[in-house]
Amino acid sequence: MRGRAVTPRGCKEKTENDDAEVGEADPRRRGNSTIPIYLYTGIIRIPRCCFRAVIAPCQIAFPGLSGGMLPFTRRSYRVLLPVLPLFISSCGSLHSNAERSTDRRPQASDPVTGKSQLVVSAVRATTMAAIRQPYTTVRTGLAVFWHRPKEIVSGNIPVRLELTPPPAEVPGSEEFEALLDRQGMPRREPGKVTWLVDGPGFFTELDRQLAAAKHRVDLQFFIYDNDDVAVQYADRLKAKAEHVPVRILFDDLGSTFAHTAAPETPGPRGFTPPADIAAYLKEDSRIQVRRSLNPWLVCDHTKLLVFDQNVAIMGGMNMGREYYSEWHDLMVKVEGPIVANMQREFSRAWRKAGPWGDLAMFRRPRFYHPPAPVAGEFPMRMLRTDAAVGQEQILKATLLGIRAAKKRVWIENPYFAHDDIAIEVEAAARRGVDVRVILPARGDSTIMDAGNLGTARGLIEAGAKVYRYPKMTHMKVILCDNWAQVGSANLDILSMRINRELNLAFSDPMAVRELERKVFQPDFRASKLIRHEETTVPVAPIAEAVADQL
Repeated sequence: MRGRAVTPRGCKEKTENDDAEVGEADPRRRGNSTIPIYLYTGIIRIPRCCFRAVIAPCQIAFPGLSGGMLPFTRRSYRVLLPVLPLFISSCGSLHSNAERSTDRRPQASDPVTGKSQLVVSAVRATTMAAIRQPYTTVRTGLAVFWHRPKEIVSGNIPVRLELTPPPAEVPGSEEFEALLDRQGMPRREPGKVTWLVDGPGFFTELDRQLAAAKHRVDLQFFIYDNDDVAVQYADRLKAKAEHVPVRILFDDLGSTFAHTAAPETPGPRGFTPPADIAAYLKEDSRIQVRRSLNPWLVCDHTKLLVFDQNVAIMGGMNMGREYYSEWHDLMVKVEGPIVANMQREFSRAWRKAGPWGDLAMFRRPRFYHPPAPVAGEFPMRMLRTDAAVGQEQILKATLLGIRAAKKRVWIENPYFAHDDIAIEVEAAARRGVDVRVILPARGDSTIMDAGNLGTARGLIEAGAKVYRYPKMTHMKVILCDNWAQVGSANLDILSMRINRELNLAFSDPMAVRELERKVFQPDFRASKLIRHEETTVPVAPIAEAVADQL
């Protein structure tokens, strides 16, 4: 992106007025004109209507940013830039998404370039969030404005960092688990895991649990897509809701942007995706549907399914064709007493997404009786990221596990852009730890692909082995010696400090060996080592800096 401008579909080409100062733009220029957002020496152009739709609710809540009136001042743009990378990235991808759309791979009505739908999405994501969730909005805003600039600075200052000495406790041991306890991590609870690899593993188990559920079905996704697979399961859930209560919670922003992209593989001929999947789910149905709101464009990236308060499924997969048949991904079936805690997590998110918002959090949470113990259960702990309540458990536990590793650090993740984690992984490789990292050969974001190569370059120079999986791997899993962590979190600033995420960590030897056998060993064999010269990409430094913010 160095030295060139990218103009999303539906925007005007650059005019000589575009080079004027942002604060001096002609106020008569409205609609789909563009504004420049400078990132180092590159320029990203986004629709002015998109920028204003996101910023206007912020002015209502914080009129001091621009005097409470339009047009915005230069200071307004500078203050609000840290909040926009996710939105910019999404806008910039619309053109490629639209180009992928064909008669066999239809794209739904685009809610971002369509002004009326854009306003609805923007209001839900910002103004409605500020009204329903004022506490969450303030806390999340503080986290966004602190961590985004901090990540830019910490990742780009050429200074030597003094790393914390590795602790004596070995990951996978009771001593290491006790160390996590002393660091304030959530207490361990008994449970049992079953690995569900790829679409056949997850959706087959989903079918089984839907058929067996007798009391309640609770489903939370980051994305509930509107493709043929998602519609097929919507119809099944409608039928199930005739017999048992069904609640579906999905992230508003994540699902809205997913609906703009056509699937990679052809769908059934003649299929037309519904423009509003929430309306489709509720049409002639008893299903209850809620959207997670997005204050400051922060998302709930959690994927959590609970059946009869007895069995849970969590991990990295959403509802849609990509996860059914196109991507390599992982979910975990969880049984045992820890499921009661997972049910509480879902219920908390459900109440917060309701009309009472933050006020619902003052209600005494319902007590859920833990399921009966199951054969083969072992201690495990849930880890969270949630900026609204100051939780960075996933980041802290991950850094500690890598820092303490004596023999190995194995990672498979689609987005590796967090500088602190990369520094710790490089340090582990330099002290002789067996470091192996699997990245996708081609992901769903060109920026993130280039950012991954920038991270891979530093890892390879430190002595790590970095692999390229032959297609998109969306797995989020890490092994530090005999301590494992799996869930929804990517290795980037959003998952580590800002978005809501849910991971599961444990040290059971049999479960760790099963993870090796079913995930890492097959993926090492299927992947190809990345050579150092393959990581030389001219835009990698810029892409890595942008990827740090996505």
